[in-house]
Amino acid sequence: MEHGREVPTVEDETRPYWEAAKQGRLLVKRCNASGKVHHYPRPFCPSCWNEDVEWHEASGLGTVYTYSIVFRNDLAPFSEWGAYVPAVVELDEGPRIMTNIVDCNHEQLSVGMRVEVAFRDLTGEWAAPVFRPATASGAGAGAAGERGIS
Repeated sequence: MEHGREVPTVEDETRPYWEAAKQGRLLVKRCNASGKVHHYPRPFCPSCWNEDVEWHEASGLGTVYTYSIVFRNDLAPFSEWGAYVPAVVELDEGPRIMTNIVDCNHEQLSVGMRVEVAFRDLTGEWAAPVFRPATASGAGAGAAGERGIS
């Protein structure tokens, strides 16, 4: 199911990330020199500048670091979305990721709230990670148009 979101620019460096997302997996990069995990995908470690970095599958779990509730945005295509929640989630592996919070009443949102990854279909070809409140088991069944961790 398409959501009218913009399609990401998929480049050689980020292709594994987007390929994994459409399979329902969240990838991050880890530096083999420092051991630090980072996001957004880039060909070097932002801590030590070492280029010996590799893709690793993240747990998909984290906490809400900050968020905002956008009730109205007059700019296209946002004007068609209704209310939405852009957020920064701190992954259990350490890095923070810009995303949206879904499947959550606005009154339930809070900084520090436990969340888990789901994937929103952008087109028939690409999907993007979004987050929703974590279930007790750490993985949910997913909503229509969104896939849980497989």
